[in-house]
Amino acid sequence: MVAEGLVTRFHGGFCYVMVNGVVKACLPRGRLAAGGLLVGDRVKVRVARECVVEEVLPRRTELLRPPVANVELAVLVFSLRDPEPNFKLLDRLLVASRAAAIEAVICFNKLDLMEGAFPEELNVYHAVGYQVLLTSALTGEGVAGLRAVLTGKISVFAGPSGSGKSSLLNAIEPSLHLKTGEISRKTRRGRHTTRLVELLPLPGGGFVADTPGFAQLDLPDIPAARLASSFPEIAAAGVECRFNDCLHLREPDCAVQRAVAEGVVAPFRYRHYVNFLQEIRDRERRSWS
Repeated sequence: MVAEGLVTRFHGGFCYVMVNGVVKACLPRGRLAAGGLLVGDRVKVRVARECVVEEVLPRRTELLRPPVANVELAVLVFSLRDPEPNFKLLDRLLVASRAAAIEAVICFNKLDLMEGAFPEELNVYHAVGYQVLLTSALTGEGVAGLRAVLTGKISVFAGPSGSGKSSLLNAIEPSLHLKTGEISRKTRRGRHTTRLVELLPLPGGGFVADTPGFAQLDLPDIPAARLASSFPEIAAAGVECRFNDCLHLREPDCAVQRAVAEGVVAPFRYRHYVNFLQEIRDRERRSWS
Protein backbone atom coordinates (compact mmCIF):
# COMPACT_ATOMS: atom_id res chain seq x y z
CA MET A 1 0.00 0.00 0.00
CA VAL A 2 1.29 3.47 -0.93
CA ALA A 3 0.25 6.41 1.26
CA GLU A 4 1.23 10.04 1.73
CA GLY A 5 2.88 11.17 4.93
CA LEU A 6 4.83 13.95 6.61
CA VAL A 7 8.47 13.60 7.72
CA THR A 8 8.69 14.56 11.40
CA ARG A 9 12.28 13.66 12.34
CA PHE A 10 15.37 11.56 11.65
CA HIS A 11 17.06 9.26 14.14
CA GLY A 12 19.32 6.23 14.00
CA GLY A 13 19.23 6.01 10.21
CA PHE A 14 15.43 6.00 10.15
CA CYS A 15 13.08 8.61 8.75
CA TYR A 16 10.00 9.01 10.95
CA VAL A 17 6.87 9.73 8.91
CA MET A 18 3.36 10.53 10.14
CA VAL A 19 0.92 8.51 8.03
CA ASN A 20 -2.81 8.78 8.79
CA GLY A 21 -2.06 10.12 12.28
CA VAL A 22 0.48 7.42 13.15
CA VAL A 23 4.25 7.94 13.12
CA LYS A 24 6.12 5.12 11.36
CA ALA A 25 9.87 4.42 11.22
CA CYS A 26 10.75 4.28 7.52
CA LEU A 27 13.85 3.72 5.42
CA PRO A 28 14.54 6.18 2.58
CA ARG A 29 14.97 4.52 -0.81
CA GLY A 30 18.04 4.98 -2.99
CA ARG A 31 19.20 8.56 -3.49
CA LEU A 32 16.85 9.81 -0.79
CA ALA A 33 19.05 8.06 1.77
CA ALA A 34 21.96 10.36 0.83
CA GLY A 35 20.42 13.54 2.20
CA GLY A 36 17.51 14.05 -0.17
CA LEU A 37 14.98 14.44 2.65
CA LEU A 38 14.16 17.22 5.08
CA VAL A 39 11.95 17.38 8.13
CA GLY A 40 8.64 18.74 6.85
CA ASP A 41 8.80 16.94 3.52
CA ARG A 42 5.55 15.45 2.27
CA VAL A 43 6.38 12.02 0.94
CA LYS A 44 4.92 8.87 -0.54
CA VAL A 45 5.68 5.77 1.50
CA ARG A 46 5.16 2.11 0.76
CA VAL A 47 3.67 0.56 3.88
CA ALA A 48 4.37 -3.15 4.16
CA ARG A 49 6.46 -5.31 6.48
CA GLU A 50 9.08 -2.60 6.04
CA CYS A 51 8.02 1.02 5.57
CA VAL A 52 9.96 2.70 2.74
CA VAL A 53 9.95 6.34 1.57
CA GLU A 54 9.54 6.11 -2.20
CA GLU A 55 9.16 9.72 -3.32
CA VAL A 56 9.37 13.32 -2.11
CA LEU A 57 6.47 15.50 -3.20
CA PRO A 58 7.21 19.04 -4.48
CA ARG A 59 8.21 21.47 -1.73
CA ARG A 60 6.33 24.72 -1.28
CA THR A 61 9.13 26.29 0.76
CA GLU A 62 12.59 25.27 1.92
CA LEU A 63 14.86 26.59 4.67
CA LEU A 64 18.51 25.60 4.86
CA ARG A 65 19.12 26.80 8.40
CA PRO A 66 17.20 25.49 10.17
CA PRO A 67 16.73 22.70 7.56
CA VAL A 68 12.95 22.37 7.25
CA ALA A 69 10.64 22.02 4.23
CA ASN A 70 7.09 23.26 3.63
CA VAL A 71 7.12 25.78 6.47
CA GLU A 72 4.27 28.28 6.33
CA LEU A 73 5.16 30.40 9.35
CA ALA A 74 8.45 31.37 11.00
CA VAL A 75 8.19 32.41 14.66
CA LEU A 76 11.33 34.42 15.40
CA VAL A 77 11.89 34.23 19.16
CA PHE A 78 14.07 36.71 21.04
CA SER A 79 14.20 37.42 24.75
CA LEU A 80 13.49 40.88 26.11
CA ARG A 81 16.13 40.37 28.78
CA ASP A 82 18.86 37.87 29.65
CA PRO A 83 20.13 37.91 26.97
CA GLU A 84 19.29 41.29 25.44
CA PRO A 85 17.59 41.11 22.01
CA ASN A 86 19.93 41.06 19.00
CA PHE A 87 18.05 43.17 16.45
CA LYS A 88 20.65 42.66 13.72
CA LEU A 89 20.15 38.90 13.95
CA LEU A 90 16.39 39.46 13.95
CA ASP A 91 16.67 41.44 10.71
CA ARG A 92 18.80 38.66 9.19
CA LEU A 93 16.08 36.16 10.04
CA LEU A 94 13.43 38.44 8.56
CA VAL A 95 15.44 38.68 5.33
CA ALA A 96 15.84 34.90 5.26
CA SER A 97 12.10 34.38 5.82
CA ARG A 98 11.18 36.83 3.05
CA ALA A 99 13.64 35.18 0.63
CA ALA A 100 12.06 31.80 1.38
CA ALA A 101 8.51 33.20 0.94
CA ILE A 102 7.62 32.32 4.54
CA GLU A 103 5.44 34.55 6.70
CA ALA A 104 7.28 35.79 9.80
CA VAL A 105 5.93 36.58 13.26
CA ILE A 106 8.21 38.18 15.87
CA CYS A 107 7.94 36.92 19.45
CA PHE A 108 9.69 38.70 22.30
CA ASN A 109 9.82 36.32 25.26
CA LYS A 110 10.67 36.66 28.98
CA LEU A 111 8.10 39.37 29.57
CA ASP A 112 8.36 38.51 33.27
CA LEU A 113 11.90 39.96 33.37
CA MET A 114 10.90 43.36 31.98
CA GLU A 115 11.38 46.40 34.17
CA GLY A 116 10.78 49.91 32.92
CA ALA A 117 10.16 50.86 29.31
CA PHE A 118 10.21 48.39 26.44
CA PRO A 119 12.93 48.79 23.79
CA GLU A 120 11.86 51.36 21.19
CA GLU A 121 12.73 48.91 18.42
CA LEU A 122 9.59 46.85 19.21
CA ASN A 123 7.37 49.69 18.00
CA VAL A 124 9.40 49.94 14.79
CA TYR A 125 8.73 46.33 13.80
CA HIS A 126 5.04 46.70 14.57
CA ALA A 127 4.85 49.94 12.57
CA VAL A 128 6.38 48.41 9.43
CA GLY A 129 3.79 45.63 9.41
CA TYR A 130 5.15 42.69 11.38
CA GLN A 131 3.01 40.92 13.95
CA VAL A 132 4.80 41.32 17.28
CA LEU A 133 3.91 39.06 20.21
CA LEU A 134 5.01 39.51 23.83
CA THR A 135 5.17 36.34 25.90
CA SER A 136 6.39 34.81 29.11
CA ALA A 137 6.94 31.08 29.13
CA LEU A 138 7.24 31.32 32.91
CA THR A 139 3.93 33.05 33.70
CA GLY A 140 2.01 32.02 30.59
CA GLU A 141 1.28 35.59 29.56
CA GLY A 142 0.77 35.86 25.80
CA VAL A 143 1.02 32.09 25.28
CA ALA A 144 -2.63 31.72 24.22
CA GLY A 145 -2.09 34.29 21.46
CA LEU A 146 1.00 32.47 20.24
CA ARG A 147 -0.86 29.15 20.28
CA ALA A 148 -3.62 30.67 18.12
CA VAL A 149 -1.06 31.88 15.57
CA LEU A 150 0.36 28.35 15.23
CA THR A 151 -2.96 26.54 14.79
CA GLY A 152 -3.35 24.74 11.48
CA LYS A 153 0.10 25.68 10.13
CA ILE A 154 3.52 24.11 9.77
CA SER A 155 5.65 26.50 11.78
CA VAL A 156 9.28 26.81 12.72
CA PHE A 157 10.70 28.43 15.83
CA ALA A 158 14.04 30.13 15.19
CA GLY A 159 16.23 32.47 17.18
CA PRO A 160 19.29 32.54 19.41
CA SER A 161 19.93 30.07 22.19
CA GLY A 162 18.58 31.25 25.50
CA SER A 163 15.58 33.06 24.04
CA GLY A 164 13.23 30.41 25.41
CA LYS A 165 12.01 28.61 22.29
CA SER A 166 11.75 25.21 23.97
CA SER A 167 10.23 26.75 27.11
CA LEU A 168 7.57 28.44 25.00
CA LEU A 169 6.74 25.19 23.24
CA ASN A 170 6.41 23.46 26.61
CA ALA A 171 4.07 26.25 27.73
CA ILE A 172 1.99 25.82 24.56
CA GLU A 173 1.84 22.04 24.98
CA PRO A 174 3.20 20.70 28.31
CA SER A 175 3.13 17.08 27.09
CA LEU A 176 6.07 17.84 24.77
CA HIS A 177 8.51 17.81 27.74
CA LEU A 178 11.23 19.52 25.71
CA LYS A 179 14.59 19.96 27.39
CA THR A 180 15.40 23.53 28.38
CA GLY A 181 18.62 25.21 29.52
CA GLU A 182 19.91 28.16 31.45
CA ILE A 183 21.86 31.25 30.45
CA SER A 184 25.65 30.97 30.82
CA ARG A 185 26.82 33.34 33.57
CA LYS A 186 30.09 33.92 31.70
CA THR A 187 28.86 34.64 28.15
CA ARG A 188 25.25 35.69 28.95
CA ARG A 189 24.22 33.44 26.07
CA GLY A 190 21.96 30.45 26.12
CA ARG A 191 23.26 26.92 26.18
CA HIS A 192 22.07 24.79 23.27
CA THR A 193 19.31 22.41 24.35
CA THR A 194 17.79 21.40 21.02
CA ARG A 195 20.20 19.24 18.99
CA LEU A 196 18.09 18.05 16.08
CA VAL A 197 15.20 19.46 14.10
CA GLU A 198 11.93 17.72 14.92
CA LEU A 199 8.39 18.42 13.75
CA LEU A 200 5.99 18.26 16.68
CA PRO A 201 2.21 17.86 16.32
CA LEU A 202 0.04 20.37 18.14
CA PRO A 203 -3.27 19.31 19.74
CA GLY A 204 -5.19 22.16 18.09
CA GLY A 205 -3.92 21.18 14.64
CA GLY A 206 -0.70 21.95 12.83
CA PHE A 207 2.94 21.19 13.50
CA VAL A 208 5.85 23.14 14.91
CA ALA A 209 9.56 22.50 14.53
CA ASP A 210 11.84 22.93 17.51
CA THR A 211 15.27 23.80 16.14
CA PRO A 212 18.82 24.32 17.43
CA GLY A 213 19.48 27.88 18.52
CA PHE A 214 22.22 29.90 16.87
CA ALA A 215 23.95 33.25 17.20
CA GLN A 216 24.91 33.87 13.57
CA LEU A 217 23.22 33.34 10.22
CA ASP A 218 24.45 33.74 6.65
CA LEU A 219 22.32 35.93 4.44
CA PRO A 220 20.36 34.11 1.73
CA ASP A 221 21.80 34.04 -1.77
CA ILE A 222 19.81 36.96 -3.20
CA PRO A 223 21.01 39.74 -5.54
CA ALA A 224 21.87 43.10 -3.98
CA ALA A 225 19.04 44.80 -5.87
CA ARG A 226 16.50 42.55 -4.15
CA LEU A 227 17.55 43.20 -0.57
CA ALA A 228 15.41 46.33 -0.15
CA SER A 229 12.25 44.27 -0.69
CA SER A 230 12.99 42.51 2.62
CA PHE A 231 12.68 45.84 4.47
CA PRO A 232 9.06 46.96 3.88
CA GLU A 233 9.65 50.57 4.94
CA ILE A 234 12.75 50.89 2.73
CA ALA A 235 10.93 49.35 -0.23
CA ALA A 236 8.03 51.77 0.25
CA ALA A 237 10.26 54.82 0.48
CA GLY A 238 12.37 53.64 -2.46
CA VAL A 239 9.46 54.07 -4.86
CA GLU A 240 10.19 57.81 -4.81
CA CYS A 241 13.89 57.47 -5.67
CA ARG A 242 15.10 59.15 -8.87
CA PHE A 243 16.70 55.95 -10.20
CA ASN A 244 14.85 52.64 -10.49
CA ASP A 245 18.05 50.73 -9.63
CA CYS A 246 18.88 52.87 -6.60
CA LEU A 247 20.61 50.89 -3.85
CA HIS A 248 19.97 53.70 -1.32
CA LEU A 249 23.60 54.33 -0.46
CA ARG A 250 25.03 57.52 -1.97
CA GLU A 251 22.84 58.01 -5.04
CA PRO A 252 21.45 61.52 -5.67
CA ASP A 253 17.79 62.19 -4.81
CA CYS A 254 17.51 58.95 -2.83
CA ALA A 255 14.14 58.93 -1.09
CA VAL A 256 15.29 56.28 1.39
CA GLN A 257 18.18 58.40 2.68
CA ARG A 258 15.73 61.28 2.99
CA ALA A 259 13.29 59.06 4.90
CA VAL A 260 16.06 58.06 7.32
CA ALA A 261 16.96 61.70 7.92
CA GLU A 262 13.29 62.52 8.56
CA GLY A 263 12.82 59.58 10.95
CA VAL A 264 10.39 57.72 8.67
CA VAL A 265 12.86 54.83 8.36
CA ALA A 266 14.48 53.84 11.66
CA PRO A 267 18.26 54.45 11.56
CA PHE A 268 19.06 51.04 13.08
CA ARG A 269 17.09 49.25 10.38
CA TYR A 270 18.83 51.28 7.67
CA ARG A 271 22.24 50.47 9.21
CA HIS A 272 21.39 46.78 9.07
CA TYR A 273 20.29 47.15 5.46
CA VAL A 274 23.61 48.82 4.55
CA ASN A 275 25.61 46.13 6.41
CA PHE A 276 23.72 43.32 4.69
CA LEU A 277 24.05 45.01 1.30
CA GLN A 278 27.83 45.19 1.74
CA GLU A 279 27.94 41.49 2.64
CA ILE A 280 25.95 40.58 -0.46
CA ARG A 281 28.06 42.75 -2.74
CA ASP A 282 31.27 41.31 -1.29
CA ARG A 283 29.92 37.81 -1.92
CA GLU A 284 29.00 38.74 -5.48
CA ARG A 285 32.51 40.09 -6.12
CA ARG A 286 34.08 36.88 -4.79
CA SER A 287 31.88 34.80 -7.06
CA TRP A 288 32.99 36.84 -10.09
CA SER A 289 36.71 36.55 -9.36
